[in-house]
Amino acid sequence: MILEAVMLQVKPGEEAAYEKAFREASQYISAIEGYVSHTLQRCIEVDGKYLLLVQWRSLEDHTVGFRQSEEYLEWKKLLHPFYDPFPTVEHFQEVSLEA
Repeated sequence: MILEAVMLQVKPGEEAAYEKAFREASQYISAIEGYVSHTLQRCIEVDGKYLLLVQWRSLEDHTVGFRQSEEYLEWKKLLHPFYDPFPTVEHFQEVSLEA
């Protein structure tokens, strides 16, 4: 399982419109093969700051399956105009805590 983590900064005053657009865009990411789940968290301390967490079965499900899909073009059209600066995407793997 891969966790995609993205810190997002939305342009001031556009938070409500962003959240509405994100709800609509969610249908596109969840339709992709290898998608597991996603959540969007709003920062309490910083206006316009969000954390997006997406679980994928594999890295390629995100980097190839989603990023090269028609669904990604719709996602991008809905959400990318809100970001300033444009976010950096990072991927994480769970560390086994068993000896």
